[in-house]
Amino acid sequence: MIDGIASMKVLVVDDNAANVALMEQLLHEAGYLSVLSTQEPEGVAEICRAWQPDLVLLDLHMPRVDGFEVMDQIQELMDEPQNLPVVVLTADATPEARRRALAMGARDFVTKPIDGRELLLRTGNVLQTRQLQLELQLQNASLEASVRQRTLDLEAARLESLTVLAAVGEFHDDDTYRHTQRVGALAASLGRALDMSETACADVRSAAPLHDLGKVGVPREILRKPGPLSDAEREIMMRHPVIGAQILASASSPLLRLAGLIARSHHERWDGSGYPDGLSGGQIPLAGRITAVADVFDALTHDRPYKSAWEIAAAIELIAEESGRHFDPEVASAFAALDPLTQLVVVPDG
Repeated sequence: MIDGIASMKVLVVDDNAANVALMEQLLHEAGYLSVLSTQEPEGVAEICRAWQPDLVLLDLHMPRVDGFEVMDQIQELMDEPQNLPVVVLTADATPEARRRALAMGARDFVTKPIDGRELLLRTGNVLQTRQLQLELQLQNASLEASVRQRTLDLEAARLESLTVLAAVGEFHDDDTYRHTQRVGALAASLGRALDMSETACADVRSAAPLHDLGKVGVPREILRKPGPLSDAEREIMMRHPVIGAQILASASSPLLRLAGLIARSHHERWDGSGYPDGLSGGQIPLAGRITAVADVFDALTHDRPYKSAWEIAAAIELIAEESGRHFDPEVASAFAALDPLTQLVVVPDG
């Protein structure tokens, strides 16, 4: 016997006490360390679920409950992923009986009267296969765990890259580099208030911070100008949604494509008076409509070179007033329904 299968668990099921005693003796003498037997087929399913054997030696013809019924009762254990092997013990060598047993999942047959050498050979073969299957399952589980960890590592690196990329977009415009992250956090809160899925909210949370990436193409003296912009300067400033979308246009990542959509659409207005495309109403992507509210609220409530921070209450009032003009009424309503404490938590400095 191969040492590795000596500790594998074998369940013997036969209503004949002499057969049970013979098989127990043969298995013990062959070195099997864990053998359990029963003459009560009615309890086999319960034993299998509790004891979890590696092999069932099952008599086919028993009173009250025969081997076919037992296999039917433990069918879910014989199927994947457990793959519990059953070797049928039978004096019925007819093709019909064999075909029926095989159809129900039996792995092999031992004919009666029992030949000890045959029993041990077939038992050993099935258990060796069982051992290989279990080792393969462990290897697959380990590989899957490694893949999951690698996926998590890649996701963490991807999100870190997005954070860095968003900071690049804010480099000229925000000394703290926190505006992007505050907008992302508030956009995710708005998504939840709108009953978006957690996956969609997480995507918006990651993509919305890139809304101003196009500002890398706007001169710093315009971004940091302490007073009103001239018409020419305003025209240059209004290019940043298109610049951001162009930077992200070649990305294959769905998340970066979403970021590009947000970058281009976050300055569109519900009434169609926004830029760069003059979209209105539902033409504006939902992620862009959400980011528009988050962006304006954060810009209002934090100091900028051209203005001092507004009071929270005043900014909330403006969002409400602009519902149906600047902002999607549904998004503005969701914003108004947020707990004020939540608004304060998701948009802190530092």
